Amino acid sequence: MAPTDVHGARAVSGLLATMALGLSFRRSRAMTRTTRRGSKPVPADRRKARHLLGLLFFSIFGLVFSSMSSGANAADYALRVQVKEQSRDSSGKTDNQPIPGVTITVTDASGAEVGSGETDEKGVVLIPVPGKADYTVTLDESTLPDGESLDAKTPAVQQILADSFITNTKVVSYFTGASQSASVSGFDKVVQRLVDGVRLGLILAMCSVGLSLIFGTTGLTNFAHGEMVTFGGLAAFVFNVTGLSFLGFLSFLPGVYENGTFHIFWAAPLGIACGAGFGWALNAGVFAKLRRRGIGLVTQMVLTVGLSILLRNFFLSRFEGRTRPFREFTLQKALEFGPISITPRDLIVSILSLLILVVVALGLRYTRLGKATRAVSDNPDLASATGIDSERVIRLVWIIGGALAATGGIFRGLDEQVSFDMGGRLLFLMFAGITLGGLGSAFGALVGGFVVGVMVEVASLVVPTELKTTPALLVLILVLLFRPQGILGKAQRVG
Repeated sequence: MAPTDVHGARAVSGLLATMALGLSFRRSRAMTRTTRRGSKPVPADRRKARHLLGLLFFSIFGLVFSSMSSGANAADYALRVQVKEQSRDSSGKTDNQPIPGVTITVTDASGAEVGSGETDEKGVVLIPVPGKADYTVTLDESTLPDGESLDAKTPAVQQILADSFITNTKVVSYFTGASQSASVSGFDKVVQRLVDGVRLGLILAMCSVGLSLIFGTTGLTNFAHGEMVTFGGLAAFVFNVTGLSFLGFLSFLPGVYENGTFHIFWAAPLGIACGAGFGWALNAGVFAKLRRRGIGLVTQMVLTVGLSILLRNFFLSRFEGRTRPFREFTLQKALEFGPISITPRDLIVSILSLLILVVVALGLRYTRLGKATRAVSDNPDLASATGIDSERVIRLVWIIGGALAATGGIFRGLDEQVSFDMGGRLLFLMFAGITLGGLGSAFGALVGGFVVGVMVEVASLVVPTELKTTPALLVLILVLLFRPQGILGKAQRVG
């Protein structure tokens, strides 16, 4: 069977399975539907609309993640070798120039040649390799321009270990000329880390808002929120890299549907919409039922742990364990602002994150939905007594929380590529942020997530990079011990 036939069969099977799931979900609702005492029956037309909406979401879910399996092999392992001439401008800043036409050869541990190539006008050559293994990269010094010689810090033969593949693409650098490295002052390091921390903090704050709102309105500690972040990043990746043929009717729009895939500017909103639908589906299909049946919060929390494990392994089976970049904005030259270095992509992501957080904060404070959400968070019974539909508010909170989590996943994917566990790695940082800011407080989540992000990056100046999240988790413990209500939370009497 041809590869396209296999992928087509997987897509059809995934679609059929999710349609069956949607139909069974509809049947179970029809069999167990009861009218609660004192509540109004739901009109038949509204029930049908909800059923059709659920079936549509499950169908799209199947198509998206059936297509993911075919896109899993879209980006293989490779060595990205760059050759540059070291120099500094009059102000002392590094100004490296690419060297084209240099021959690079890659061999495996047995000495067999894996691939070779010449650097392009950017001084870069991408050599595919079979997988994550040990390789030897050799630069042919005879192909260097006359008068150029390699820096002693980058010899012609470099050993690449399998463990050094942080992503599926390993960067190998060669420099010619005398070493131009200069010591960076402590002030410059702190400023750069602060900027990196602001970027991470904005993403954490955006992801944490939904987690905090869900806790505030329902009392549920959602350990599957990290997978909601992952879902948004993976969904956008599918639209951007794999593409979905059934959406080809948009091909007449310039810059939208190119070569079977969507530009990231269009893939991102589609991924956010999928994230919002995912949040709605989790509430409608699981947690709303549990609330109606009076299932305790501890049981629901344990269920979210199992759901997190299930979703993470599902993502792993469909996406595999490698990290993959979006098609656009993968290689960019950093902008220099004094001691600060930031790529245009990261700058735009930071600005968009800040704007989104401002809109969310204003919405929570001044809109009817925001006021209703805060009322339900403060006192659900009193909110219901004053005429607020608590279930409707909770449903919208799940939808908005899913959309914000998906947005954070997409921005994180642009920053550090997409992987099956990208949200899970941020989960405890999100918990640290909402605990620091105040459990159940959306504004506290904004502040706490931002502070934790800055703290994590600045901590790498004094602790190893592998342990840079430790101070944030230590703060989580200290806050729980000495100020459990957080910065913006309110102390409550127990007992």
